[in-house]
Amino acid sequence: MTVTVLLFASYADAVGRSTIELDLEAGATVQDVVEHVRELGGAKRLPPAPMVAVNEQYASRDRELRSGDEVALIPPVAGG
Repeated sequence: MTVTVLLFASYADAVGRSTIELDLEAGATVQDVVEHVRELGGAKRLPPAPMVAVNEQYASRDRELRSGDEVALIPPVAGG
């Protein structure tokens, strides 16, 4: 199955792109996506458990994915 991974701000800068297409085994989870992204060049700086949304809704790391899902890794935001 194929999922689209969206990276923003410092995460996109670390990896060098803002969108990644991943081919995963059936039954893959959000945690599997995080592990795949962390294997990319520069991505080792990502935290081990970033905030994640699947299809624009926050998701836990054990959420099972389906083909066509959009997984967004959300960096921390500072404000003031």
